[in-house]
Amino acid sequence: MALKQQLEADVKQALKAGDGFRTSVLRMTQSAVHNREIQLLKKEAGLSDEEILEVIKGEVKKRRDAAGEFTKGGREELAAKELKEAELLAAYLPPEISDEELERILKEGIRETGAAGARDFGKVMKTAMPVLKNCASGDRISGALKKLLG
Repeated sequence: MALKQQLEADVKQALKAGDGFRTSVLRMTQSAVHNREIQLLKKEAGLSDEEILEVIKGEVKKRRDAAGEFTKGGREELAAKELKEAELLAAYLPPEISDEELERILKEGIRETGAAGARDFGKVMKTAMPVLKNCASGDRISGALKKLLG
């Protein structure tokens, strides 16, 4: 089943179950997908599953960032809500690769580019990102690469 149809089916299921939280989060996600269709001028054709995954990743990232800010501000109840929403949406994303696999791919990228230190960070990211695009979050990739480049 296509991802857009899966979202629609899950909204209907949440509505029937009376799950207001899940309904709200999924409707906001549908709205984000719809806005992205308008932005890309694909309202008639719709977005591909890969483009929808990008929208969902963005929504997850927004919620995790908001949770971090709420935590800094001492609003733990709001941070917990944002993390719960992020967790719900993360279920639609493919599973991330292990730390060992991430490190192996990054080391391969370092070897390919001949990177010698932190100043070559951009070169390695440019070669690694196409491989890691749907496998790990950008923050996780960046952190691992900084650690490797020392």
